[in-house]
Amino acid sequence: MPEEPRVVVTEDGPYEVHGVPLCRTSQVETEYGEPVDWAPDVPVASRGVARLCRCGRSSTKPFCDDSHEEGFDGTEVADRRTYDERKTTFPAQGFVLDDDPPLCTDAGYCGDRFEHVWTMLDRTSDPELAERVRAMVRRCPSGRIVTRDPDGTRDEPAYPPSVAIVTDGPLWVRGGVPVVAADGTTYEVRNRQTLCRCGESDNKPFCDGSHKQVGFREP
Repeated sequence: MPEEPRVVVTEDGPYEVHGVPLCRTSQVETEYGEPVDWAPDVPVASRGVARLCRCGRSSTKPFCDDSHEEGFDGTEVADRRTYDERKTTFPAQGFVLDDDPPLCTDAGYCGDRFEHVWTMLDRTSDPELAERVRAMVRRCPSGRIVTRDPDGTRDEPAYPPSVAIVTDGPLWVRGGVPVVAADGTTYEVRNRQTLCRCGESDNKPFCDGSHKQVGFREP
């Protein structure tokens, strides 16, 4: 039987990826360093359960080499309430923007060097600008921001189940793959989530953008 797709957070250890394909991707940026798209996925070969580094120290990234055994505090501290219980909602023309700031990975798709989606909402009566806002929000890897129609339907990209290794960034869990805590509890299943792999997030197991502050790099 096929293995049940899931990502398991082990206590002070790696992520164990079960039954989900791995790939690599990276941010596509303008000449000004503004992210505008994602590079095509490149498959990563893996056999059986993939053990992916969570402490940021492995010499075989993205795979674990047991460096965490030298001393890594991987305590999970993320709020286990649902997205809807945490979110703040901002009105727009014909839709709303939901926002859950602790999920932010600082990926930057929510803005450019001139403005960001929050300042654009009061001009979304312009259909072209409204679609631009929606497109920017759909590229957010963590799902911190989501647009929602009046009937409650979320505007979500159709991702097949996968775990993408973002260059010098987090693990991007896509397509409704469950993330299971070390204590066996399953976090809310969402279409897109980002997991810390630099070891420095204050919202473990989820990414909070710390990889940018600490200069995380993958050889």
